[in-house]
Amino acid sequence: MTARNAFYAQSGGVTAVINATACGVIETARKHKKHIANVYAGRNGIIGALTEDMIDTNRENARAIAALRHTPGGAFGSARYKLKGIDENRAQYERLVEVFHAHDIGYFFYNGGNDSMDTAHKVSQVSKRMGYPVQCIGVPKTVDNDLAVTDNCPGFGSVAKYVAVSTREAALDVLSMAKTSTKVFVLEVMGRHAGWIAAAGGLAGNAPGDAPHIILFPEVPFDEPAFLKRVQESVEKYDYCVVVVSEGAQYADGRFLAEAGTRDAFGHAQLGGVAPVVANLVRERLGYKYHYAVADYLQRSARHIASATDVKQAYAVGQAAVKFAVEGKTAVMPAIKRVSDKPYRWRIGEAPLSRVANTEKKLPKRFITKDGFGITEAARRYLQPLIRGEDYPPYVNGLPKYVTLKNVPVKPKLGTEFVV
Repeated sequence: MTARNAFYAQSGGVTAVINATACGVIETARKHKKHIANVYAGRNGIIGALTEDMIDTNRENARAIAALRHTPGGAFGSARYKLKGIDENRAQYERLVEVFHAHDIGYFFYNGGNDSMDTAHKVSQVSKRMGYPVQCIGVPKTVDNDLAVTDNCPGFGSVAKYVAVSTREAALDVLSMAKTSTKVFVLEVMGRHAGWIAAAGGLAGNAPGDAPHIILFPEVPFDEPAFLKRVQESVEKYDYCVVVVSEGAQYADGRFLAEAGTRDAFGHAQLGGVAPVVANLVRERLGYKYHYAVADYLQRSARHIASATDVKQAYAVGQAAVKFAVEGKTAVMPAIKRVSDKPYRWRIGEAPLSRVANTEKKLPKRFITKDGFGITEAARRYLQPLIRGEDYPPYVNGLPKYVTLKNVPVKPKLGTEFVV
């Protein structure tokens, strides 16, 4: 058979380990030259395919590609851009097929979350319908840990580790000053509809009275009186109160505590920051001195404290994606399957994109304590293995050494522009 090219793109919010997945894809593809001639990366995700703005990864040496494994961010650029249905915008799909055909691209690896799995699924169907079938493999990535079928998502373990460590360290700081200064500390973490990251904050404490004393999940409607009562009880009993709140915390009617009234490119409500909302509520109702922090990009870019488990799994899904493709598979996603908790063992399985696309996996009720403010032992058993191990990047002069690729462009062949 004649080797064809592959197109790889990163999508949505990046993670501390998405480049480890890119490394897995590219290194494995280079071992299958009979099937894959080259890997072209989309500059700024799928937009790179639509605008014929692609990067020739063959122009990078093996050392640079290997360094992706310990480099955070998105090496080729990512984008929040969702393809519409073919009936709504057929031109987008025609353009994709046109670009793929011009560059002899027979494999499409789309590294992202729920919306990205939907896109990969659509392209697999539409390309076949349009007479140029492309093997489409969804490659899982999301700090939110909300993809269906897979046990967990690459990117989540490292965010979970960062949040658990930060919660424990900040709690010690607050406790040391609680008698005369700050009584309440609020840490805001990511998680629009699913409370996986907030739950990870619960790993910071082991004994009764340990922080965090309160976790606010999107899955549990915010009860203001119950919340304020718990804050007061914590301060009176332990001298301080640490709160971990998900950005998606919401009232019983579905309104976010911090909805800003705008929407992002995927149509999701833009959130304006829940930590100050919660902290100000505490000050106004209880009068306690407070501090708050918004982890924001810090939590998803903290490669210096990445989970070794997460790094291994991120690389493994990239590796498996290529193996699936050269085996002739399409419209599938590598999925992490948990074999056992103790000792923790996992393997890579296969999930059809039709079961993953646009399906959101919420935090199970059995992971949340009956009072709605903490995590159960079942949650700990699930979360603990995902944050285990350290995989430090190399350091130079006290700072981590990360790679910047040359990102040499692929020469356009079509000569026509496409506006996105």
